[in-house]
Amino acid sequence: MRVAILAFVFVTLAAQAQVYNLKAITAKEVSELDRQKTIVLLPDGILEEHGPFLPVYSDGYGAERLTAELADALVEKGYSVLVFPPIPLGNGGANIIGRKYSFSGTFAVRYKTLRAVFMDLADEIGNQGFRKVFIISSHGAPNCNRALDEAGDYFQDTYGGFMVNLNGLMALHEAGTVNLTPEQAREEGFSVHAGVNETSEVLFVVPQLVQKSYLNAVPQSGSDFSVLVKIAEREGWPGYFGSPRMATASQGAVRWKGESAAAIDLAARILNGADHHAMPHYVEITQKDPASLETDSAALRHENEAERQQQMWLTKRHLDK
Repeated sequence: MRVAILAFVFVTLAAQAQVYNLKAITAKEVSELDRQKTIVLLPDGILEEHGPFLPVYSDGYGAERLTAELADALVEKGYSVLVFPPIPLGNGGANIIGRKYSFSGTFAVRYKTLRAVFMDLADEIGNQGFRKVFIISSHGAPNCNRALDEAGDYFQDTYGGFMVNLNGLMALHEAGTVNLTPEQAREEGFSVHAGVNETSEVLFVVPQLVQKSYLNAVPQSGSDFSVLVKIAEREGWPGYFGSPRMATASQGAVRWKGESAAAIDLAARILNGADHHAMPHYVEITQKDPASLETDSAALRHENEAERQQQMWLTKRHLDK
């Protein structure tokens, strides 16, 4: 009898632990979720140019897949998972590295706007009683990650629990590197966008959306971030760094496996009580590079001017109340 009871309990818990797609359930179903055993996942993907070979939504496809894999892993641990629709908003397309603040294919929002959107969502989620939230993003711009990190801190300070931007933790960025020969590594150089790593990953995740012309891509290689700035400032810069022509889907599979495992491990550690604030953060590391810091500072100055222009229009129309 005891074995039967235990089996019944196990089956009942397994039935309750599942993925709930917010696009497909009702308000009543949301209200019935156990707040102590439900984790909210917020996939976020910027619309950003990725050169002439990769889709504008490359980061979003990665975030969606990582969200699905993390959701399944959490269900196996006995949690229910509430998955939001992908949020196609981000800050700081790679084009800002060359001070090109308008670039075909990039549709970004200001740093303050992104932070405000996720703070608003933090209020909605927090006021409805949820206390465990992970933001799933794959965009590497420091200002973008700072906005998401700060929104998460607001959630924690206001509602308790946590809202963690997993992409803001260095452990995720250090996982899943592509193995290159010394010669290939020299050709790739220091790359932060749409090079062999990212192209390999997109070839693995959505191969049908990669233009075959990537195989003839001319390398855009630099030794450090300051050199990438000079490359991106050139007229006619194609929107990528490194050498995507060396990318393969098999390399992408290896890279993806490492990143997915790292995200699942980070989530498990945080759920078990690890303090994510004590972990190395991506923004802190990147801001040690003077060229990267100046790029982000220049972008914020540009955004402040855009905000001023918008505010002038609102004031003129008496809409700034």
